[in-house]
Amino acid sequence: MSRKCFITGKSPGSGNHVSHANNKNKRTWGVNVQKVRILVDGKPKRVYVSTRALKSGKVARV
Repeated sequence: MSRKCFITGKSPGSGNHVSHANNKNKRTWGVNVQKVRILVDGKPKRVYVSTRALKSGKVARV
């Protein structure tokens, strides 16, 4: 299972790490996701949810 938010669909972003000499290397930015238990179709399920979704109240923990 990938580190992707079950609610918002947020997934890791990619881009370049740019040095002072303007050298570029590929890198990724991870997503701040937590493994939490939420109700999915009336049953508790353990899924990855982004902290943004948790703080905004889009999801309630069980």
